[in-house]
Amino acid sequence: MDSSNLLLPFTFDNQVAHGAIVQIQLGVSDFLAHRPYSADLSRLLGEAIAAMPLMATHLSFEGRINLQFQADPGQQDGMKLLVAQIDHHLNVRAMAKAPAELSGSFTHLLSGGLLALTLEPSNEAVPSSQAVVAVRGASLAEALEGYFEQSEQLPTLIRLAVRGEHLAAFMLQRLPLQSARGGLADWEHLHTLAATLQHDELLDTEPYTVLHRLFHQEEIRTFEPRTIQVACRCSRASISLMLLSLGREEVDGILDEQQRVSVTCEFCGREHVFTRHEAHELFRAAEIAEPQGDSRH
Repeated sequence: MDSSNLLLPFTFDNQVAHGAIVQIQLGVSDFLAHRPYSADLSRLLGEAIAAMPLMATHLSFEGRINLQFQADPGQQDGMKLLVAQIDHHLNVRAMAKAPAELSGSFTHLLSGGLLALTLEPSNEAVPSSQAVVAVRGASLAEALEGYFEQSEQLPTLIRLAVRGEHLAAFMLQRLPLQSARGGLADWEHLHTLAATLQHDELLDTEPYTVLHRLFHQEEIRTFEPRTIQVACRCSRASISLMLLSLGREEVDGILDEQQRVSVTCEFCGREHVFTRHEAHELFRAAEIAEPQGDSRH
């Protein structure tokens, strides 16, 4: 398996805690290149991308997790919104709505806002669920720790690290002790060990080595690592379907006015352009493929 982008889940034999390590080295720069984010915003989005596989470690359904930070409405010229998403295949993306030049610490960017975590199953028969808490802490990691403490009542330690395109994340989370073979003292011991993990160590050290350094005297079990992909779900095919849904008359109106149809993905900022010939070919192909006769289903 390519170790460039991976999620490594782990657990302890005493069932007191579980966790995961994330390493991402490919795809971040390309994903963020289409929007003019400041260095501070890019770093925050990098942390959000790294954090999302931690959220999906124990995802038990096919679907998507949506993490949303809504800034304080009183901030007129600040961050409006930060959204990160991951699906059960570990495809992750993130975006922010903010002035391009906006800079500052996490507290400056998102202080006083709300954090919402939404579980969105692919099966429409299964309802979505959402938990909303106030943003607390001086970093994204602390805000996520606060979410688990407030919403899930699960003490959690999170570390997030960014160096250019290289992202890393670590999570240690306590499990319900009533079903564990250990107690509160065992959790506090593991938490103390994990709290020694440093930013550069998390970025520069192979995940199995990180676990060995932290917990070499503990009975720990790792699971099969999984590949993470940093990429937007927008594609020429999905944009084509959107144009078809608009209808030929509306698309022709855009072409008459602008000589082309340009659609910019609100997530990654990538521009998808269709010439008049390409748009007409799209509708012609759809007409040919349309089934004849009764199309009810």
